[in-house]
Amino acid sequence: MDTLAAALSGLAFGLSLIVAIGAQNAFVLRQGVRREHVGTVVLVCAASDTVLIAAGTAGLGAVVARSETVLEVVRWVGAAVLVAYGVRSGLRALPRHDPGSLHPAGQRPPAALGATVLTTLALTWLNPHVYLDTVLLLGSVAAGHGSLRWAFGAGACVASWLWFVGLGYGARALAPVFARRAAWRVLDGVIAVVMVLVAVSLVLR
Repeated sequence: MDTLAAALSGLAFGLSLIVAIGAQNAFVLRQGVRREHVGTVVLVCAASDTVLIAAGTAGLGAVVARSETVLEVVRWVGAAVLVAYGVRSGLRALPRHDPGSLHPAGQRPPAALGATVLTTLALTWLNPHVYLDTVLLLGSVAAGHGSLRWAFGAGACVASWLWFVGLGYGARALAPVFARRAAWRVLDGVIAVVMVLVAVSLVLR
């Protein structure tokens, strides 16, 4: 029962960290609505979270926290990546001479798989919030469970997989809404704002 309780605690804590409007979630949502490489995006995000959670549970968080240089480099690089993606989304939200980029899913060639994977990896591994939440914070809470920390970590991993699978594939239910170009402009506009705000919050920390 203690093991189950620790796992459920990890599940709840993991969901509390991941269920928020952020750069990574916004990207997964967009891919899900467009039905572009959804399985790959979900797999990369969930697998990355699993690695980070395992690292935090193993105690890597305490080691990373001592290196201000590493955190500083990741912070600025991450902010730059987020701004770049935010600008890209913002441009898609504006009326422009190339309306093809705003077409609903199925009416334009999907983005290349390699480019999609690289974007997913960048939004995951170059986002300092991922390390602060998943490695440092979650790792610290897991350590508090002593010998049951791996049960706690396993619960957090399950939360991550449940969330990304649900977000990526559940987004398809919104497809009728995004049959209109205006809806795509709104979504891309929201994504652009989210990306830039997260980047600004990183720089101002």
